[in-house]
Amino acid sequence: MRSALITGASSGIGAALAVALAGPDATLHLGGRDEARLAAIADACRARGATVATCAADVRDEAAMRAWVGRAGGAGRLDLVIANAGISAGTGMGGAESEAQSRALFAVNLDGVLNTVWPALDLMARQDPGADGRRGTVAAIASIVAFIAAPGAPAYAASKAAVDAWVLGQASTARRAGIHLASVCPGFIATPMTAGNPYPMPGLMPAERAAGIILAGLARGRVRIAFPWWMAALARGVGVLPASWALALLARQGGKPGFSEPGLRDRG
Repeated sequence: MRSALITGASSGIGAALAVALAGPDATLHLGGRDEARLAAIADACRARGATVATCAADVRDEAAMRAWVGRAGGAGRLDLVIANAGISAGTGMGGAESEAQSRALFAVNLDGVLNTVWPALDLMARQDPGADGRRGTVAAIASIVAFIAAPGAPAYAASKAAVDAWVLGQASTARRAGIHLASVCPGFIATPMTAGNPYPMPGLMPAERAAGIILAGLARGRVRIAFPWWMAALARGVGVLPASWALALLARQGGKPGFSEPGLRDRG
């Protein structure tokens, strides 16, 4: 029996991961803000034989998240937790996030990850090792943009950079507890978050393909799963350029189309 908990599971990568994990031997705990979309994904997973429970807990609410993770683990073993919920902001061409957008981005993309991952680590540390020798696996969805300071999305990039750096720094401590902790840094994925971007999105791939890459990387025990590899390498290369060069290069790419406040897109 494999049990997984996924935040932001009502669309995009989270939904694709849920469907990919669904099967007669799977128990899925799915969270999302859009209850109608979440119910549809839950039904799709049940159609594949999975046992599914849903929750509308807000990842920004530390107490609510700890309670949900505790309930999921209390129902049986929790093998996998994926902190996927995240948001981006529309900035307008050449603009940057507003103060309100910036604070919202950090609240969801960073605090929301911590509010998911810490309870999962605490719970899994008390579990017996599974057949693979792990007490559990935890993954946090960051982004390839974590490797660069994006002028059009500074708070989004910074929130993802913080997630990636924290996960990598915490991974060895988690490993000593028998837990595999991993950072996932995807490039452009065809989801509601990227829909409407007015600029080229090299390497754009379906969410279903991204889910397969993520799950394969976790199975292999990778601590950072960055893909497509060539885009990750390019981003890393830009990230080591002198700051003035990198900013001049990145300034040529426009921002997301502008939204009214709070102007946020989410991953479910």
